[in-house]
Amino acid sequence: MECVTLYNFGPAENSSGRSGERILIAYSGDRVSRWFLIAGLSVLTVGAVVDAEAVHVRRAAERAFQDQASLAAADAAHTRAQVVLYSENRVSPGKTFTDSLKMYGVEPAAIAAIVGSAQPVYDLRHVRAGNRLFIGRSVTGELRGLRYQIDPGKMLDVKSAGPGFAAAISEIPSRTQAETISGQIRDSLFNAVADAGESPELAYRLAQIFGYDLDFYTDPRHGDTFRVVVEKTKYLDGKTAGYGRILAAEYDNDGHPYQALLFHDPAGNPAYYSPDGKSLQKAFLRSPLKFAAPITSHFSLSRFHPILKTYRPHLGIDYGAPTGTPVQTIGAGRVVFAGRKGGDGNMVHIAHSNGYETMYLHLSRILVRAGARVQLGQTIGLVGMTGLATGPHLDFRILQHGEFRNFLALHLPPSDPVARRDWDSFASLRDQWVPLLTAAPEAHTAMAQPAESSPALMSTGSR
Repeated sequence: MECVTLYNFGPAENSSGRSGERILIAYSGDRVSRWFLIAGLSVLTVGAVVDAEAVHVRRAAERAFQDQASLAAADAAHTRAQVVLYSENRVSPGKTFTDSLKMYGVEPAAIAAIVGSAQPVYDLRHVRAGNRLFIGRSVTGELRGLRYQIDPGKMLDVKSAGPGFAAAISEIPSRTQAETISGQIRDSLFNAVADAGESPELAYRLAQIFGYDLDFYTDPRHGDTFRVVVEKTKYLDGKTAGYGRILAAEYDNDGHPYQALLFHDPAGNPAYYSPDGKSLQKAFLRSPLKFAAPITSHFSLSRFHPILKTYRPHLGIDYGAPTGTPVQTIGAGRVVFAGRKGGDGNMVHIAHSNGYETMYLHLSRILVRAGARVQLGQTIGLVGMTGLATGPHLDFRILQHGEFRNFLALHLPPSDPVARRDWDSFASLRDQWVPLLTAAPEAHTAMAQPAESSPALMSTGSR
């Protein structure tokens, strides 16, 4: 008689945690039955291993998810605590620094803390309207810092530190290189420079260079062109920080090109010369105003006076300009009179060298005093309508050896040309820069050299 044995393999929990079916295997002792027993046990063992592996994978995935969730939470906390987003603003004209911050939503208590922290390193009463102001906040809107650009090379940096703020002045990373900029005149030099993507400062400086030969109120024509090789400082983000020296420039006025090259004059000072070595800096400027002032009345020996209703000589040039427009002396000299003088209103009278004198009439304000020395281009007063005047304008007059002369027809005395001993150096510089003024615009930037490595820039000195 064979012995039969029943092996019970259930019930047991499977990998899903539920009870499985009861399994019975009969063992009768022969080989076949033992083989089936072994096979059955093997199948059950494999199933158990598979279920155990599934449990392991599931639990590993749960742990990984929990780790990722913890990491994400830590990153979010770090972002809230450390990341500062800066918005760019400007100091508002006519506003104090405190008023500007209030406009941009900074709380009074925070303003007081910022001003107090900055006081040891910078006096915020000296902020300038239009300068860049960056306000930093966390991603949740909390104030974390402030940056104020003091000048093109310095930044006031105020950061959150514990319960208050800490302030320091840092240098702004930048790079300077020579670039060539060109443009075409539609209506004014100012607008042409702006159309080229540059600052009005560049237009002002171009007008100063060519101001001895051109009157930028009356001479510009539609279609005139300009080219300028200038040292340009840029921040690392590509924005322009400011301009350095103008190394070479050209203004083509109605088909007549005027060119200027920066070089040392015989006294060792930097000055501008034409390519043939003649000085552009003459004894006098061509206008007592800088921009956009039309001539409303010319020099005349018999002009009908709009107030006196009679014909009388008009011994000057009238420039129509708004009240408050700055008036500049056309040359260096000494103030012989500054004050009120009858129908001339507020007037400044300046004596120059070589027997020249200039007068500036109807000023709203006088900015110099009698006996003072003035430099070429110095602001001496503001346009007004004092005295016998029907509207704001400048009546400008010039005398030569005591006689009134027509300023527009006057040949002004030149300065000295390039000295013979300096000619070779000047010619070398001219041969480098003039091709940039005549090359196609797309070739300009490619030919410009970094300011720190250009030998020609080294030879011109600093201004």
